[in-house]
Amino acid sequence: MEPRSRSTGALIIASAVIWGGVIIATSYSLRETDCYEKIQTILVGGVLAHILLVWAPMAIMIRKMKNIRDKKAE
Repeated sequence: MEPRSRSTGALIIASAVIWGGVIIATSYSLRETDCYEKIQTILVGGVLAHILLVWAPMAIMIRKMKNIRDKKAE
C-alpha cells in the first residue's frame, strides 16, 4: 500500500472519530432536555461543511490517484 493511501485512510478514520465524538458529546449534553431542535441545525451545518470541505477534495484526490495507478498499469 502506498504512503498516500495509508494517510488517506488515516484521515478517514480520524474524521469518523471526530464526528463520533461530536455526536456523542452533543447527545450527552442534550439528554433529558427539549433543546434538540436548536442543536439539530448546528449538527446539520457541521455535516454539510464537512462534506464540502473534507470529503469532496478527498474524493477528487482519490480519483486522481486511481487514474495515475491505472495509467501506470497500462
